[in-house]
Amino acid sequence: MDTRAANSRRIVINDTTLRDGEQSAGVAFSLEEKLDIARRLDALGVPEMEVGIPAMGATERESIRVLASLGLSARLMVWSRMHITDITACASLGVQLIDISVPASDQHLRSKLRRDRDWLLAEIPRHVRYGLDLGLDVCIGGEDASRADLDFLKRIIEVAQAAGARRFRFADTLGVLDPFSTYERIGALRAVSDIEIEMHAHDDLGLATANTLAAAKGGATHANTTVNGLGERAGNAPLEEVVVGLRQCHGIETGVDMREFPALSARVASASGRPVGWQKSLVGEGVFTHEAGIHVDGLIKDPNNYQGFDPQLVGREHRIVLGKHSGRRAVQLVMARLGRRLDDVAADTLLDRVRGFVSDHKRPPTDLELLQPLMEAP
Repeated sequence: MDTRAANSRRIVINDTTLRDGEQSAGVAFSLEEKLDIARRLDALGVPEMEVGIPAMGATERESIRVLASLGLSARLMVWSRMHITDITACASLGVQLIDISVPASDQHLRSKLRRDRDWLLAEIPRHVRYGLDLGLDVCIGGEDASRADLDFLKRIIEVAQAAGARRFRFADTLGVLDPFSTYERIGALRAVSDIEIEMHAHDDLGLATANTLAAAKGGATHANTTVNGLGERAGNAPLEEVVVGLRQCHGIETGVDMREFPALSARVASASGRPVGWQKSLVGEGVFTHEAGIHVDGLIKDPNNYQGFDPQLVGREHRIVLGKHSGRRAVQLVMARLGRRLDDVAADTLLDRVRGFVSDHKRPPTDLELLQPLMEAP
């Protein structure tokens, strides 16, 4: 693919925090939490959201109906198995899209459904047409597509598109791909069809974001994400990493403004009961926190010495803390921020005390602790 053409494209984010994110074991959002998360995603400019599984029952359908009544700018998608009754449950909810999930790999066809490839190819058209008859745009979701025969995936796409489907979801259901094979597979599918291709990556090998970026370079038009990477097992591709990664690494825009993302991240962490790790990329507390003297000195002289991108892009800022690897300059800078100006001797004395504190407590001292008499030089 022409790199310039790829960079001029926009990738459409389809965030599935409210569907696949909630499928994370033990996670269950209340209606209030779902509505709040949806509003916050919409405020960021996320253009599509996958918001639930109507076949789960009346309560799930009602929550989807209420969410659809918010008048969000985002298009809404629901998920369904390839069953007429499941698809029927998706009607009259106020959503625009349906993902009809089909077993794409021989493993799933044989071991889950006891069916073969010919059966699937025969079943797809009538289910696509049924979804269309309900007034829904149809995506065919290729479950376990990463382990499927590539030529068979091409046939699935051909049959689905001929029936009226507008999109194919390439699901790395078990998170077994690497970016190189992802790029090759998506590129091969793009070469034979102009259908929308959506990448759905799982993070079992820690490669969900990399695979999603590779899919975009290979010709995917859409990307599934979740806030904080929430999702089944190791989770899905994190919204924050995909949006920033596409922009910083490939110059591909999504139209999503991440400056208010920290509040959404915190809301999802609280609602899911899954706290964000201290070193979690982009949103973890430690990501823009600096202790090492050489880094602090470089940041003071020019932030670009030790920042790959401006943290304000994701609503963050640099923070300097004192610890074992701090230098005198950092001590003086932090204390000046707290209203205490220290000469070199006093700064060195405080630094010794800080190093002892960190060794004992396994954390940097708080501002209040730095101002306590015990920390100060006698």
